[in-house]
Amino acid sequence: MNQITQLFNIQYPIIQGGMIWNSGYKLASAVSNAGGLGLIGAGSMYPEVLREHIQKCKKATDKPFGVNVPMLYPNIEEIINIIIEEGVKIVFTSAGNPKTWTSHLKANGITVVHVVSSSKFALKAQEAGVDAVVAEGFEAGGHNGREETTTLTLIPMVRRNITIPLIAAGGIATGRGMLAAMVLGADGVQMGSRFAATVESSSHEDFKKTIIEVEEGGTQLTLKELAPVRLIKNKFYNDLQDLYNQCPTTEQLKTLLGRARAKRGMFEGDLIEGELEIGQIAGLIDEIKPVAQIIDEVMAEFDQVKESISRIHF
Repeated sequence: MNQITQLFNIQYPIIQGGMIWNSGYKLASAVSNAGGLGLIGAGSMYPEVLREHIQKCKKATDKPFGVNVPMLYPNIEEIINIIIEEGVKIVFTSAGNPKTWTSHLKANGITVVHVVSSSKFALKAQEAGVDAVVAEGFEAGGHNGREETTTLTLIPMVRRNITIPLIAAGGIATGRGMLAAMVLGADGVQMGSRFAATVESSSHEDFKKTIIEVEEGGTQLTLKELAPVRLIKNKFYNDLQDLYNQCPTTEQLKTLLGRARAKRGMFEGDLIEGELEIGQIAGLIDEIKPVAQIIDEVMAEFDQVKESISRIHF
């Protein structure tokens, strides 16, 4: 047992990223049933859809699971109320000020974790009273920090500044990567991209197939003027770059982005005009697998590499 397995009452210190359009109840319950912590991604759900997924997840697993809540979304108060009403015990917050909801959630017996991209924000989250932080390097897919700090440097910097449990995210999809993050000071890891390419992920099959085709260098961080996001380089991404060559205004970028482009890409399977969010580690993912198999393989590699390192004489 370590701080993360104790905090969440789980078998392995592996948390599934609460990714929009990927993280429905099927994925969250599968991760929890396999010994990790599954998260339902509230960011792509209307309030009543979230309630339905929470109820289905409770039926699909008797293990702990949580909800990931990006605080910049509308209906936030309604979403928080549903989480409390449905008896969810773990909430991961992101994209907002942790002070806003942490005390209210904790007053309702909920364990709160906040996602950060820097030591400064990690300290603010600790001061706000969260139980743990996720420090996410800019290798990660989807929305990201503006600082472009890599996981390799972010984790030891955050570890030096906080005393609460630390979860590493960004560029982790293997047991070897998990061990490296924990050597750097993390107590556990959060994996997004690896769980996006699973049988149980709620994203479109064509998006899953695209993930396993991504090669090294196949993603890019862009749209910093709006909210930095890491995307697969497809036609939509190329259109963005063409627009950037014309020194666009923020309004022009918003117009090209339009509405629901992430849904169009990841959930509806439009690989040409859709926004396809995935992390750099997709270059290491070459097969769509069931969640249980992934967690078994990650833990087997983690134990094997840990054992082999202990035998090395430097």
